[in-house]
Amino acid sequence: MKLLRRKEGPSLDSRLAALREAAELAEGRLPEQVVSGARAVADRAGVRRELSIEHTVAALAGATGSGKSSLYNALAGQDLADVGVTRPTTSAAQAALWDGDGAGPLLDWLDVPKRHAADGHADHADTRTDAGADLSGLVLLDLPDHDSIRLSHRLEVDRLVEQVDLLIWVVDPQKYADAALHERYLRPLAGHRDVMLVVLNQVDRLPAPAVERCLADLRRLLDEDGLAGVPVLAVSARTGEGVRELRSLLRERVAERASWSARLAADITAAADHLAPPEARGEPVAATKRMQGAERTLTGALSTAAGVPLVVQAVAKGHRHRAVVATGWPLTRWVRRLRPDPLRRLRIGGIPHDRRDREDRQIVGRTSVPAASAVQRAQVETAIRDVGEVAAAGLPGPWAASVREAGRSRAGELTDAVDRAVATTSAGATRRPRWWRAVNVLQWLVFATMLAGVLWLGGLFAMDYLRLPQPPLPTVGVVPWPTALLVGGALAGVVIALLSRLAAWAGGRRRARRTAKALRTAIGQVGREYVLGPVETELAAYARFAETLDLARGRT
Repeated sequence: MKLLRRKEGPSLDSRLAALREAAELAEGRLPEQVVSGARAVADRAGVRRELSIEHTVAALAGATGSGKSSLYNALAGQDLADVGVTRPTTSAAQAALWDGDGAGPLLDWLDVPKRHAADGHADHADTRTDAGADLSGLVLLDLPDHDSIRLSHRLEVDRLVEQVDLLIWVVDPQKYADAALHERYLRPLAGHRDVMLVVLNQVDRLPAPAVERCLADLRRLLDEDGLAGVPVLAVSARTGEGVRELRSLLRERVAERASWSARLAADITAAADHLAPPEARGEPVAATKRMQGAERTLTGALSTAAGVPLVVQAVAKGHRHRAVVATGWPLTRWVRRLRPDPLRRLRIGGIPHDRRDREDRQIVGRTSVPAASAVQRAQVETAIRDVGEVAAAGLPGPWAASVREAGRSRAGELTDAVDRAVATTSAGATRRPRWWRAVNVLQWLVFATMLAGVLWLGGLFAMDYLRLPQPPLPTVGVVPWPTALLVGGALAGVVIALLSRLAAWAGGRRRARRTAKALRTAIGQVGREYVLGPVETELAAYARFAETLDLARGRT
């Protein structure tokens, strides 16, 4: 069943849904007692809205001797409740019903088995002549005394005070200022002023001036309790004074059929207020620039702890090492192969050496970069803490603690995640430029030329040794071709190797810069995923929590 929409603000349905969502968001972040209290209010409101909205449940509550039962009988038009003078006579709540058809499930939910049909047509003095059908839909409860010496009586009062639609507090001239009433009930229910009446009973015992003074003092006490505007009536159940006015006020409330929704709205607002600590009313003050600064600090600390400077240096050296192997003079490049590749030493970008190496890299992508020092780990922890502090600035205590904890929640996974990022990002640093292949082909052609010169000269030497006639020997100017091929090939190979080294040195620097930038980006992404991500999720949860609280309070 959809609730009627209020004239202003969100509907009760949307406010109730917002309270439930706020309680879910507060789970694990706010005290369990507060969260469970909000859920209890939401559950209770959900049940009440499904029951009869054609009936208004009003309860007469008061202290021992205040005359609740007498007033109950006067309003009902017959003696339904036993009346006592100095001791409590009401041990369990009972109900008087005006046109009670359909009120059964509502009273079952209230757990009030004792029910009476009010005598709306009985003529008990002039105060009762209009007790009839004008009150149709009223369910009037007579509660036990809230100050009873019996715990069961007080618990019954507390239970029904939380459930009824309209509260009528009956006080007497002797105990209207009782601290137990004001501190335990009236002051905590200040937000329910729209569904509350206060009746000063037994005014027939006082002269008129004393009644006015009592009413004025009672008004003052109620204002101090935060109940300004709550109607206060002077009544005498014994003589009937003021009963007509009380019945008229009840008639208006019952005719409106709005007390039940006003009570639910007040309950939802109170529960939302309990969920929100006072400092939660402000907005978070974590500035974007401060967050960006904390993120840069975190990325820098993670990069240092991950050995990025060492990796970048290895990228440059490794590039030059592989360039020499690929483009060096074929007669000497084998010497370079005897040296270890700097990146292979860090187990980056190379082929795993053995089965264990492959398994390690499949599990966590481990490199052989030296582990972070104690100082570097402390810098990372400080950077994580700074992120949490900046993000938590301006949040209420429980949510600030939750944001800080979110920043640390995945700190244990950072080491492996950063190592994987280093291994994955640096792997691209081993790609071979295309010009290496072209230069390698050229070197081998030059080497073949030199080898041809060597073989040619070797043949000539053998023929001379065997005293064979020498064939015609072509020349390049004055230099024989075999010598030109040998010397020219050797010189060309060395020159090409030197030029390739210069190109490799410049390429290594460029590749190191690109790798450093890529590593910082990758490590920054890890920081966002493992530190900033949980923090932002928590901040989004708080923002949604604040939004649902405003909606639950009826604010748009």
